[in-house]
Amino acid sequence: MPLPDDAVRPEPARHPVPDALAHLAGVWDVTRTVVDLGDGFEGRFVGTTVFSALPAPDEGGLLHHESGTFTWRGVARPAERTLRFLPGDEPGTARVEFADGRFFHGLDLRTGTHTVDHPCARDLYSGAFEVYDADRWRSRWRVGGPAKDLLLVTDYVRGPGSGGAGAR
Repeated sequence: MPLPDDAVRPEPARHPVPDALAHLAGVWDVTRTVVDLGDGFEGRFVGTTVFSALPAPDEGGLLHHESGTFTWRGVARPAERTLRFLPGDEPGTARVEFADGRFFHGLDLRTGTHTVDHPCARDLYSGAFEVYDADRWRSRWRVGGPAKDLLLVTDYVRGPGSGGAGAR
């Protein structure tokens, strides 16, 4: 059942975030749904994302480490990924990089929402971020191109022991 192309558009701003890095710091419980729009298969990731301080020379940035279980076509497997969130060009924004330092996308949550595109080979990742309140946010990625036709929706809920909103 294909979803409309505007499925990644964020809802109206709910919770402006003056400093993305301060807001994201801590532990988040993660649930992600992955829908293959070509054949209708649906997968699910359940796990944890930890945003922890990066060591020098990247002081002020965060290491994003996600780990959990991804179930796809009835098979559950361990899954993880690592990203780097660095201070952006404007105060309160972030520069998101892959673990190897390649640029992924910018992130500006000052209005509570943000949209971005990331070309990857011949596919295009169109992302949207929505902040609902101090302890809940969502990312949506619509991936389209010759190799993929996916919708990924990830819900983040601040986990226990993360020290509350904006803890670092």
